[in-house]
Amino acid sequence: MREIITIEVGQAGVQVGSACWELFCLQHGIQPDGKLSSQSSQKEQVDSFYSFFSETKEKNYVPRSLMFDLEPTILDQVQTGPLSQLFNPETFVSGKEDASSNYARGRYRLGKDIVEICLDRLRKLADQCSQLQGFIVFSSVAGGTGSGLGSLLLERISEDYQKSVKLNFPIYPSPETSSAIIEPYNYLLSTHKLLEHSNVSIVLDNEAVYEICKKKLEIQKPLYLNMNRLIAQVVSSLTMGLRFNGCLNGSLDELEPNLVPYPRFKFMISSQSPIFPASKKTDLEELSNLVSSTLEAYKPANIMVKCDSTKGSYITTTLNYIGDLIPKHTGPTVLALKYSGLIKFVDWYPTGFKCGITYEPPLVIPGGDIGQVPRAVSMISNSTSIDEVFIRNNAKFDIMYKKRAFLHWFVNEGLEEGEFLEARNNLAELHAEYEEALINTCLLYTSDAADDLLCVDLGGRRIIKKKK
Repeated sequence: MREIITIEVGQAGVQVGSACWELFCLQHGIQPDGKLSSQSSQKEQVDSFYSFFSETKEKNYVPRSLMFDLEPTILDQVQTGPLSQLFNPETFVSGKEDASSNYARGRYRLGKDIVEICLDRLRKLADQCSQLQGFIVFSSVAGGTGSGLGSLLLERISEDYQKSVKLNFPIYPSPETSSAIIEPYNYLLSTHKLLEHSNVSIVLDNEAVYEICKKKLEIQKPLYLNMNRLIAQVVSSLTMGLRFNGCLNGSLDELEPNLVPYPRFKFMISSQSPIFPASKKTDLEELSNLVSSTLEAYKPANIMVKCDSTKGSYITTTLNYIGDLIPKHTGPTVLALKYSGLIKFVDWYPTGFKCGITYEPPLVIPGGDIGQVPRAVSMISNSTSIDEVFIRNNAKFDIMYKKRAFLHWFVNEGLEEGEFLEARNNLAELHAEYEEALINTCLLYTSDAADDLLCVDLGGRRIIKKKK
């Protein structure tokens, strides 16, 4: 079994990671104390356990997870919460003071004192793996710990485990709300490091997830718990193929070859469908219709980061189906999606779609806000529309940096001002690359009716136009 280690850094990372482990345990029939529930069959499930769980001498199953924070409050909540008996005590590493939402403080002042302890715990966990596949990292690029300590850890992991996949779930600053004035500085410096050391980054932001909870789940005032459980559904769907039997399943190291056409195009958008409130009575079969669920996943209102996916072009996309379906169902679904008018692809990448199927039915937390469905789909896509996130945050950085506002807080913590310019130039180059990718793109659709279309191949380029 090829093992995966999850790493949760900072408040946001730890809270999202905890929601994921809550769902993973439910799916595998593991109780909060690490024991198998009476309904679970160890003989049937044992192989799937070992990718994310390790087994102790007492026949308990322990998550392959590490949680790091520069101050102990959030980790104390996990250690005294419902899953307190699930984790190994060495899972948790905390400092004594927080990073004050400052990247430089999290990386240089406090991070350097704790990073060796974190890496030592990581080495011990990695040594227990027979064939380490990679790492899944949860963090925020807006906060001090997630951005500062998170980037330092990612850099060191990249050096020590070069052949292992680094899959990141970074939480980006929200367009209209902010938890810290200096978010644009943290974002820029952290994204600069993600470009260098991450293999794939699935971008999230709280405002987009908040609106999905409010509109789709009908929660008037969503809490972080509601939002994190929704994010956990996407993470779960993405990793289902690694943890359960299915068809067209892949490994973690297949993500990059299928999603990343160029080394720097590694930032993805994601969604989950269907999403409906648990309190709402509805026709589950109709709601879980494969075609309608897939089309719903590509609507901008369901994307878990604030960007208009209709204004960009898709480069690649993966659809992870879970539940009672078979491979032949996916062909007509993809065809319907192509001619729906919801998406357009760049013309230099003709194959575009990758589908995965896991037979295990989707589960939700009992008593939660998300409704149970017999089948679901998660979408992970590489789209040029993600550049909208960078343009928006780069503009905020430029306004502040032009006046050198708050800059001394970073310099005083050991950051050289030249790092800002290096990072900004790096992001400017990324924007130019996304702009270039949009040149000469063509639509994969012109009508809802495929009969009205004529496909012409000219010099290897696919042109779709109306029949006369």
